[in-house]
Amino acid sequence: MTEVSRRAFLGRAGLAAGGVAVAGGSVGLLAACTESDRTRNGPPSATPLDPRDWDSVRAQFALSLDLLQFSAFVLASPPRQVADAIEAHRTGLDQDTSGYLGNEAELDGGVISQAADYLDTDRGWIALTDSTTMGLGLVYGGLKMAPGQEVLTSDHDFYATHEALRLRTERDGIAVRKIVLYDDPSTASVDQIATRLGQAITPVTRVVAITWVHSGTGVKLPVAELSAEIASRAAALGIERPLLCLDGVHGLGVENATPAQLGCDFLISGTHKWLFGPRGTGLIWGAPDAWAEVNNSIPSFAPGLFSAYFQDIPPTDVPPGEAATPGGYKAFEHRWALAEAFAFHQAIGQDRVADRTHAQATQLKEGLAELNAVRVVTPMRPELSAGIVCLEIDSDQIFDLPARLREEFGLVASITPYHTPYLRLGPSIVTSPEDVEQAIEIMASLA
Repeated sequence: MTEVSRRAFLGRAGLAAGGVAVAGGSVGLLAACTESDRTRNGPPSATPLDPRDWDSVRAQFALSLDLLQFSAFVLASPPRQVADAIEAHRTGLDQDTSGYLGNEAELDGGVISQAADYLDTDRGWIALTDSTTMGLGLVYGGLKMAPGQEVLTSDHDFYATHEALRLRTERDGIAVRKIVLYDDPSTASVDQIATRLGQAITPVTRVVAITWVHSGTGVKLPVAELSAEIASRAAALGIERPLLCLDGVHGLGVENATPAQLGCDFLISGTHKWLFGPRGTGLIWGAPDAWAEVNNSIPSFAPGLFSAYFQDIPPTDVPPGEAATPGGYKAFEHRWALAEAFAFHQAIGQDRVADRTHAQATQLKEGLAELNAVRVVTPMRPELSAGIVCLEIDSDQIFDLPARLREEFGLVASITPYHTPYLRLGPSIVTSPEDVEQAIEIMASLA
């Protein structure tokens, strides 16, 4: 038996022993661990998921019920199904590392299949990463740029986009230009944002680098409209349409929209925020013609590339997403459990998750807008907002406010990590309308 065949055989045996079955490209938990493992780690969940019942959905999370979890999106606590899958994969790796690792390609494939189903796309166009920041670095660091071409971005984008582009400029001198898409986020409009972006595109604009939902203001960009505006402006200038690259981390897991519907060329996102996936996971989706415009910078362990390497021939027929997925040993138990996070959302329904999140965000904004000491910065209209709600507080102690809210009221909030600090609350599938009412009452008591 060859070493490759032996690894595959042992991997299948390890998979069965570890209690995980691969069927239809998805990974499902059959038995998380041995009896001794259950004793050590605590009993399995006694509350099965009823995806139609929001109380049942909330019961899948280990988040403390003593706290109002309005910052759960910063770094997710995964639901029980994902946590159990992490433990199952960890147990399999710990008990027979070599054997279980033999199923890496199959388990990665299960994750990619679930992601492709969620995004309604071809699985070959998806690369797996560790975070949004890694994805941004890979795409912006690898985009093919001719001398004189520029990247157009905005002042509203997060540090990771700005820094990835700064490092690219430092390395090979590409031009980066920032624009302001709106002055007051609360009064931003689709026409204002689209007009400003369209007018900023010039004959040398090669890439438009923007963010779906701004974590500093809560503004959700009208991406589909911006994509159409970019195409129209390019046609008017007689230039090739610039690539539209989207940091999607605060939209993925909230919005019910696919990359095709958005009209972007790249969607780059971590999956450990609103999707409530395992920590240290993310993805890049790219259209096939867009992938051709990126030079990969980290070796991939895609089987086709390995095979070509050992045969000393040029690689062929390797899907662009596989070729762009960074190789090396990972926290595999987290990566492979990502399939369960996509399946969890699919079971609930992407449309229902979006409706639930938007309804609570609207309830929160409308309630807080009645308070004198609070100004809601995030737009009221759902077409320009998602789950993040940013607040301007009449206080010179804003940086101390999250600690006070937690200690005195059990309300978990955060401060936006930008030059202009706002208090930030994020209702989601782990909060309820009752939680939102409590949050409004708490904020009213501070006035």
